[in-house]
Amino acid sequence: MVALARLRSWALLLVVLPLFACGWRSSSSRSATVADAVASPHVAASLGERSEPPADRPGLGTRWGEEVRAPVSFTPFVRASAEPWTVATLRYNDEEGAAAVAGYLAAVAPSLELPFGGGALRVGLLGQDGGVLPGVPLSHSALVIGEAGERYRILVRNASSARMELVVSVDGLDVIDGKPADPARRGYLIDGHGELVIDGFRTSDEGVAAFRFGEVRDSYAARTDAMSGDQNVGVIGVAAFLERGSRWSREELRRRELADPFPGRGYAAPPR
Repeated sequence: MVALARLRSWALLLVVLPLFACGWRSSSSRSATVADAVASPHVAASLGERSEPPADRPGLGTRWGEEVRAPVSFTPFVRASAEPWTVATLRYNDEEGAAAVAGYLAAVAPSLELPFGGGALRVGLLGQDGGVLPGVPLSHSALVIGEAGERYRILVRNASSARMELVVSVDGLDVIDGKPADPARRGYLIDGHGELVIDGFRTSDEGVAAFRFGEVRDSYAARTDAMSGDQNVGVIGVAAFLERGSRWSREELRRRELADPFPGRGYAAPPR
């Protein structure tokens, strides 16, 4: 636990929808694998700018940043069910916003990765120095602290042996096509015991527009989403899908999560 005075002025992060899956290593040279049948990656061309700028709001949103090389490949993936197996939500803001939303900054962690799916998956935000950003644990999500102008990346770790598809969203927009997020879209693949790092909104098979914290009025959502505008800024979502035929079924993972370490008293007996 770290005193707030010692923290850099970080921005809060939240996790929501788009679904790209695979493990990435270094930001400049890694490649990702995307589930087949992905929507068009050319985000900017399909979205028109709002005719009038939104009213100023405090706190952080995510700006459309510089172009970053992040090539992808494509591979088949059949979902075990139409509904996500599990969903994680991360919220982000600046230091002042974190204090206003959380109400107790004494609980700030030096680095924060939110466990979900019974601990099979963890999600967090990486800062410019490559470290996991600090934040405040909440009851069903977490509040990550960031700083305006700072670049960040979304990190997901898979502690299970099952390959999964992840649909990820930022500020209510799919990270692959920039449209309002929906778990029904295709996403990134993450291998068993692998990591997935998402650098930004995908602009092509070879690159992305980096995620950068910024003023709400300058956020990508406020400037492109004519329906919702800045309504969903400050939240990141991850919806995870199991693969059809995986030995790690939804029922098996549920049973593992509910396993009782002390089901009863007695003495050891020979196996049947």
